[in-house]
Amino acid sequence: MTGIDALTTAATSGPAAHEVEVKYRVGDLTAVEAALVASGVVLSAPVVQDDQAYARLGWEYGQSKIGVPFARLRTERGRHLLTVKTPVANELSCVEHETEVADRQQMDAALRQLGFYPTVRIRKTRRTAAAGPMSLCLDEVDDLGAFLEIEQIVADGERGERVQAELDRFAATLGVSLERTTDTYDSLIRTAQAGV
Repeated sequence: MTGIDALTTAATSGPAAHEVEVKYRVGDLTAVEAALVASGVVLSAPVVQDDQAYARLGWEYGQSKIGVPFARLRTERGRHLLTVKTPVANELSCVEHETEVADRQQMDAALRQLGFYPTVRIRKTRRTAAAGPMSLCLDEVDDLGAFLEIEQIVADGERGERVQAELDRFAATLGVSLERTTDTYDSLIRTAQAGV
């Protein structure tokens, strides 16, 4: 989701939002910014997001994420969000639940008690925009570089791969060089830390 502002979107999507996204590594950030402006996309002011990712005990990197719930604690503008995602079609097509929490440290302790363990910390500066039913996130991720995410909330039962193909077609219309990745930020950071 695009952060705090996504709470409203998730709330109107029923008990569980199904988030589908595509993600691209950005080589030329200035070119992508110009292409978005030329497409009529207005980016928000930058916001710093400090995320801690969690996995269920027994799951390790290298194993499939499909059907496995993952948690994230995010601090943004002094507010804390808990998000739980379960990938369904692939890592970037998930059933998602998200809510604000009052105390990050207590939520961290609760997650550990529920059988989650912390994996990686993700710190990024994010600018967001809307383009029709799509949400766009232009991220500068510490130690990883710049990325463009294009997301859409879809109805239960809608095929994530079909929606991802539509989002990918939109990305192609920007006319800039983008390198698509199917990994989540936690996986990309874990790979970078392992020196793979």
